[in-house]
Amino acid sequence: MANADIIYTPDPDADSISSDVTEFNGILMTTQIPLKADGSLELGDIQTQCEATLQALKAALEKAGSSMDRVLHLTIYLTDMADRAVFNEVYQRFFSKPWPVRAAVGVAALAFEGMRVEVTAMAAKG
Repeated sequence: MANADIIYTPDPDADSISSDVTEFNGILMTTQIPLKADGSLELGDIQTQCEATLQALKAALEKAGSSMDRVLHLTIYLTDMADRAVFNEVYQRFFSKPWPVRAAVGVAALAFEGMRVEVTAMAAKG
């Protein structure tokens, strides 16, 4: 893309067709899925997937010069809205007051079979 004022940080996966983080004027955008520290997909139970997803978000933000306490908005995608309570429990270990603005969205499926959660976040840099 030819937008000199927008910075795209590539996803570390060479086959990915998504940037890991995008920055514009100090605002960062990122979408994260349940990845293990080694970069492989975590398809365990919903608690394990939520923990892996939020840990991946934390790592991506820190790599881009931000942190979890700089998150402004979070969109949570769940394949089963009954998993929202588990997500909320894990979420409260990664975030604290003042809470980011957030929305939870129920979806029929996500990118990989067995994947139950994905998040998109907007954060301030710095």
